[in-house]
Amino acid sequence: MENGRKSITNRVAGLTRRAVLRGASATIVAGLPGMEPGAAMATEPASPAMTRLSAYMSEAQGRALPAEAIEKAKHHILDTFAAMISGSELPPGRAAIQFARAYGGAKIATVVGSNVLGGPMEAALANGVLAHSDETDDSWPDGWHPGCNVVPAALAMGEQFGIGGMHFVRAVTLGYDVGARVLTALRPGVFDTHKSTHSIGGIFGSAAAAGCAASLSAQQMRWLLDYTAQQSSGIAAWDRDTDHIEKGFVFGGMPARSGVTSALLVHSGWTGIDDILSGDDNFLLANAPHGDASALTDKLGERYEITRTSIKKWTVGTPIQGPLDALEIMLKKHPFEPDQVREVVVRMAPGSVVDNREMPDVCIQHMIAVMLIDKTATFRSAHDKARMQDPAILRQRAKVRLEPGTAASRPPLVVVTLNDGTRLSEDVTAVLGTAGNPMTRDQVVEKCRDLMTPVIGAPAGAKLIQALLGVENLKNIRGLRPLLQRA
Repeated sequence: MENGRKSITNRVAGLTRRAVLRGASATIVAGLPGMEPGAAMATEPASPAMTRLSAYMSEAQGRALPAEAIEKAKHHILDTFAAMISGSELPPGRAAIQFARAYGGAKIATVVGSNVLGGPMEAALANGVLAHSDETDDSWPDGWHPGCNVVPAALAMGEQFGIGGMHFVRAVTLGYDVGARVLTALRPGVFDTHKSTHSIGGIFGSAAAAGCAASLSAQQMRWLLDYTAQQSSGIAAWDRDTDHIEKGFVFGGMPARSGVTSALLVHSGWTGIDDILSGDDNFLLANAPHGDASALTDKLGERYEITRTSIKKWTVGTPIQGPLDALEIMLKKHPFEPDQVREVVVRMAPGSVVDNREMPDVCIQHMIAVMLIDKTATFRSAHDKARMQDPAILRQRAKVRLEPGTAASRPPLVVVTLNDGTRLSEDVTAVLGTAGNPMTRDQVVEKCRDLMTPVIGAPAGAKLIQALLGVENLKNIRGLRPLLQRA
């Protein structure tokens, strides 16, 4: 037993001596002229995936983007700020602003929809929650809402370092690319667990955007990914949240804050391991042992994920978009009144999180009832919780039935049977706002104007829209602050 203890002691001492010597050598070499920040600390060769990904991330701040990616980035930035502003009057948004006011730290970064300034981490957290205070924000096709975490992270770090508008656009675009590819690399493993893909995609997307705004080197981007992997967290229990506050934190606030934290730590001089994507106990092994690291670099610089991300027409949960589209089309083709309806059948995936929820904007039965009566669905009607008890709504809601269905087997998506036996049906192959049926600039502007005007007024909303559609021309992203805040 004593020999065992000596053996352990000797091994620990050896490791300690090696660590000290390595650290001393690094300190000496780090002082040499011409060394890349942190380059001397590299001790092991990085994998091809890490080498290419970190290089791409470090070069993103100056990389030219295709015109389509720039235009789409501006749409998503505008859409996200509109979500923050409209969210500032909802309970999660009010909670976020209250938190930032109490614990905001140094007055560096803007908290949207308020007069609060805070530290970049606190501001990113608050703005992330604001952006996902409801279901207005954008949605990547496979389990992630990018805008509510990437844009707040890029804004907070952009204000910290005073970056220009084009740099900001590139940081946001990079965030969408990296977060989406991390989730693709983890598929299907992480999707079969109880973890939240929304927060995992979010923290990597936010960290990439924050690191780009901080102008980190390739070596620093490796450490950024290391600290991001260590912070990667979140479980799917958010779907039991009835106030949308925890959901706003998991989808938006937590990943935005954590991504900013990773960037600030590395920028301040912290080092870590060179490749969290390979070697013992790496990120992929911890989350998806059969994951595909090559997906992390697949078509980098060719396929821009921001062009594949949906902007919602309706301010409701993503799975409700298609049924509302279908019902709107049906009402235009064959107008009918709610009292003429006997039954509405909606075919969706079994176990959908929008089935009979307590919140109006994520309850498909309620939103179908609203659509039958109002012939549309607005931000106000989607957040009128009291109306969920309206007898007129409840009568129509009782007519709505969900049937199991998948994209391959479910057509038609919505079937309405009238009292006289007439059967109307409609399917939507490409929901408005998705990559297959994108919203135009004018449609995005109309949506965002409707969200912002009740909160900040039409003149201020028009100025903000104009500034964001020309954001690439801003010399300093801090110039947006007067347009984003209110007394």
